[in-house]
Amino acid sequence: MQRRTNLVARKEIAGFFASPAAFIFFGAFLVVTLFVFFWVEKFFARNISDARPLFEWMPVLLIFLVSALTMRMWSEEKRAGTLEFLLTAPVSPVDFVLGKFFACMGLVAIALLLTLPVPFTVSLLGNLDWGPVWGAYIATLFLAGAYTAIGLTVSARSDSQIVSLITTVLVCTLFYLLGSDTVTQLFGNTLSEFFKMLGSGSRFSSITRGVIDFRDLYYYLSIIGIFLCLNVYFLESGRWDRGSKQPSHLRWQILVTLMVANFAVTNLWLQKVTWIRIDLTEGKIYSISNATRHYLDQLREPLLIRGYFSAKTHPLLAPLVPQLRDLILEYEVASGGKVRAEFVDPLEHPELEEEAGQKYGIKPVPFQISDKYQASLVNSYFDVLVQYGDQYQVLGFRDLVEVRSATETQMDVELQNPEYEITRSIKKVLYEYQSAGDLFLGLKNRVRFTAYVSSDSVLPEGLAGYRQEIAEVLDELEGRSSGKFEYRFVDPDENNRAVAMEIDEQYGFRPMRAGLLDPETFYFHMILENGDQVVQVPVSEYLDGNAFRRSLEAAMKRYSSGFMRTVALHTPPIPAANPYMQQMQSSGKRFQLLREKLQENHILVPANMANGLLPEDVDLLFVVAPRSLSDRQVFAMDQFLMKGGTVIVSTSPYEAVIGGGSLSASEYESGLTKWLLHHGISVDQSMVLDPQNTMLPIPVSRSVGGFVIQEMRMIEYPYFIDVRGEGLDSGDGLAAGLAQVTIDWASPLSLDAEKNNKRQVSRFMKTSDQAWSSESLQILPNFRVHGPLGFEPGNERQVYTLGVSVEGTFESFFKDRPSPMLADPDDKASDPKKEGEDQEGAQNMAVISGVIEKSPESARIIVFSSNEFLTDQTIQMASSANGTLYSNSLDLAENAVDWSLEDRALLSIRSRGHFSRTLYQQAGQMHLFWEYLNYAFALFGLVIVYFVYRYIRGQATLRYRDVLESGGL
Repeated sequence: MQRRTNLVARKEIAGFFASPAAFIFFGAFLVVTLFVFFWVEKFFARNISDARPLFEWMPVLLIFLVSALTMRMWSEEKRAGTLEFLLTAPVSPVDFVLGKFFACMGLVAIALLLTLPVPFTVSLLGNLDWGPVWGAYIATLFLAGAYTAIGLTVSARSDSQIVSLITTVLVCTLFYLLGSDTVTQLFGNTLSEFFKMLGSGSRFSSITRGVIDFRDLYYYLSIIGIFLCLNVYFLESGRWDRGSKQPSHLRWQILVTLMVANFAVTNLWLQKVTWIRIDLTEGKIYSISNATRHYLDQLREPLLIRGYFSAKTHPLLAPLVPQLRDLILEYEVASGGKVRAEFVDPLEHPELEEEAGQKYGIKPVPFQISDKYQASLVNSYFDVLVQYGDQYQVLGFRDLVEVRSATETQMDVELQNPEYEITRSIKKVLYEYQSAGDLFLGLKNRVRFTAYVSSDSVLPEGLAGYRQEIAEVLDELEGRSSGKFEYRFVDPDENNRAVAMEIDEQYGFRPMRAGLLDPETFYFHMILENGDQVVQVPVSEYLDGNAFRRSLEAAMKRYSSGFMRTVALHTPPIPAANPYMQQMQSSGKRFQLLREKLQENHILVPANMANGLLPEDVDLLFVVAPRSLSDRQVFAMDQFLMKGGTVIVSTSPYEAVIGGGSLSASEYESGLTKWLLHHGISVDQSMVLDPQNTMLPIPVSRSVGGFVIQEMRMIEYPYFIDVRGEGLDSGDGLAAGLAQVTIDWASPLSLDAEKNNKRQVSRFMKTSDQAWSSESLQILPNFRVHGPLGFEPGNERQVYTLGVSVEGTFESFFKDRPSPMLADPDDKASDPKKEGEDQEGAQNMAVISGVIEKSPESARIIVFSSNEFLTDQTIQMASSANGTLYSNSLDLAENAVDWSLEDRALLSIRSRGHFSRTLYQQAGQMHLFWEYLNYAFALFGLVIVYFVYRYIRGQATLRYRDVLESGGL
C-alpha cells in the first residue's frame, strides 16, 4: 500500500512540475506573501522582531493556494475519462486518495520552504523567538492538510475545476470564519468559545503563539480524517451499481459514519484535556514555572482564583479570555487541589456583581465598540480575584493586558506575562496572611541573638532599664520558638578585652557615648546570626520592649520565608511651584511609576532620613536622585549599610531639565559623592554618549522663511543609551531576563581596584565600545553644525560602566569622626516652650553616639549612574516611541530589589518571556536593503523551481498505467 501511495504522489508531483503552472503558482504565492509581510503588515513600522506578519494572513492565503492545487485532482480525472479506469483497477481508493493528498502537501511544503529566508532575516534584525516561528510552520502544515482534505473531497464530487475551486474556497472560508472575531463578537463567551473550537483560524492562532496543544493538532487531524473518509467513500460508491443494493454498500456507509462520528466526538471530548501541550516559546512563558509551584507548595489553606469575564466585551479582549482561563486552570492542576478556579459573568449574576463591587472594588470598564454602521459603549468585566483567607488581590484590565500601537489606526492587544501577575498576587496574599501568624514557622535553621552590652552599673540610666525589657522579650521568644531561637548577653568590658578586640575587628563595634562631652563609654550592640549570615539589630529611638520587638522581628524576617519585605524609598523633594514662571520652571522629578512598581511585591515606606534614622523594619534602602543630602541623611544610609543592608542609589552629577518646550542640563549636587568615593565608587563629572541609542521625541529648532520653528522629531539621541547584548548582564544576575535597557543622561562609573579588591563586583550595565563622554551641558542636538549625529563626536571611544554592584565588607564613612547624631552643645535653636513636654517619653529616648564602623560581608551597594532614567517623565518619553508603556527601566529597578532581597522566584518568573522584541537600531536604516534581499531570495527560489520544471519536462511523464505496472499489477 505504501509503495502504491508513493507512486501516486510522485505521478501527481511530476505532472504538476511538467507545466509552467508550477512556476506561476510558487511565484504568485511568494510575491503575495512578501507584499503582505513588508507592506500590508508594515513589518519595519511595527518595530517588533517577530515573524507574525508572515503568518497573519496565512489561513486566508492557504484557502486560495490549496483550492488551486486540489481543484484539478479529481475533476481533471473525470474530464479526461481516466476516473473510470481508476475505479475499475484492482487498487484500493485509499491508495489514490492518500497519494494525491501527500502530493498536495509536498507542494505546500515546498512553497513554505521558500519563505524561510523571511524569519532568518528577522533573526538578523532583532532578538527573534524561534519557538512561535516553528509553531507557526507546524500550524500551517496542519491547516494546509485540513484544507487539502476538504479540496480533494469537493473535487471528487465535481466535473468542473472552476466549480471545485469556488466550492472549496467557500467551504474553507466557512471553517475560517467560524472562529474569527467577526462572528464570535456577535455572541457571548460560551458560544464564542464553541465557535472558536470549530474555527480553523482560531486554532491556527493558538499554535502560532508558540504552544503545540494536542487539542489543536487533533482538530486538524479530525478534519483531515473526516474529509478523507468521505473522499474514499465517494470514490468507492462510484464503483457500485446504482440499480442494486448490496450488503457491502451498507457496511461501507456504517463504517464511514462511525469513523466520522469518532473523529467528531473525540475532538469534543479532548477539549477537557489541557495538559498535553508543548511550550516552544523562549522562557516557556505559557507554562507554569517551578517558581510558581514553589509558592503553591507553601499554601496551607484553599486559595481561590476567580475570573470575572463578561460575555459581551471588546473584540480585541475576547480572544484573551480563553488563554487566561486555560492558565488559571493550570494553577488548579499544578496545586494538587489547593487552588480552586472559578469563572463568572457578573452581568448574569447580580448577587456576584454586588459582592465584586462592594467587597473587592471590582467595577466594569467601559469599552467603545464601533463598526461601519454605528458606535456603542459596552461595560465589560476583565478581572481576576486571588483570595487566601481574609487577604485578597484584584488584577484588573491594566494589570493583565498590554496595548501596543501597531499602526496609526490599529492596536495590538495581548496578555502581558499573566503568570507573573497572578503569582505575584498569590505571593502577596500568602505572605500577608502568614504575617499575622507565627514568625518561627518560616525559619529553616536556628538563629542566635547576641547582645554585646555593658553591665547595668556602666550603662546610662535609660539603657539599663531598656536592657531588662530586652531580656524579657528574649525570654518570651525563646520559650515559643520550639528550639529555633536562642540568645546570650556578652559584656565586653575591661575584664574581657579579647571580646572587645574581636567585635571591633569583626563587626567594627566600639564603645559608645551618651553625649558629645560625656567621658563615660559603654557597649550596646546587638546582632542576629543564622549560620554565616549576620544582621545587626539597631537600637530603637524609643527605648522600650515593644520597639525592640519590632526591630528584632524585622531582622528575623530576613531569614524567614513567607513575609513581605519592606523597602524604604528616598526621592528628592518636589520644588514649590512659582506661579510667575510656570512656563519656564520644571515640575520636579516624580517617581509615581517607580512607587507603583515596587509596591506590587513589597511594603514601601518613605525614607526622609532627616533624623539620621531609618524605620526598624526596613530590609532595603532605595535612594533615587538624591539632592544635597545632609550629614544625618548620609549617616542613616551609612549605618544601614554597616548593619549588613543593601543600599541602591541612582545618582549623577547632572540633571536634565525638561519644561517649557525646552531641554537643558545643569549640574546636580547629590551630597553622596564623598560617601561613594569612600567606598571605592566614583561617579565621573561627565555624561556618556553612545551611537547605540534609542530614538526619542526631542524638540528641534529649524528655520523656515526667516522664522525659527520648534517641533518634536523622532531622532537618534546618543544620551539615551541602548544597553543590550554584552553590555547587559541578563543571565541569572541583576538584569535577569532583560534583553535591553535604556539609561538616560548617565555618567561613567569608576571603581577603586584597591578598595574593592576583596569584594564581589559586578558591572552589570555597560555601553558599547564606540561610546564617548562629554562635559558639555548642551544636550539638544545641533544637526546643522554636527551633521546627522547632532553632537560633536568624541575622540576617545571606549566602554563605560553605567551600573555596578559591590558586595562585601565596608568601613564606615564616619569612622573616627564624631557622629552627626550628637547634639551640638552650642545649639540655641531649641524651643523653651516645649521643655517639660512628654517628659516620660523623653526619659525613654536616647541619642546614641556610637558609630558602627564595619559592615558584615552581606552589605551591598548598587549604583545606577543616572538621575533621570526612573522618572515618570523620562519613562513616558520612551513609551511614546514604543507605543506602549516602556517598563524595562522599572523592571531593572525591581530586579535589583528582588535580587538584593534574594527573592529569586519572582525574578525568574518576570524574566520568562521578558525579552526585547524590538528591532535593532540599524534595521530601520537599511529596511529597503533587507526587503529587496528577501525578494532576491524569492527570485532565486523561483529560478530553482524553473530548472526543476525544465528537468522534469525533459523526462517521460508517469502515467497511471506505469504506476500500476510498477506496483506489480
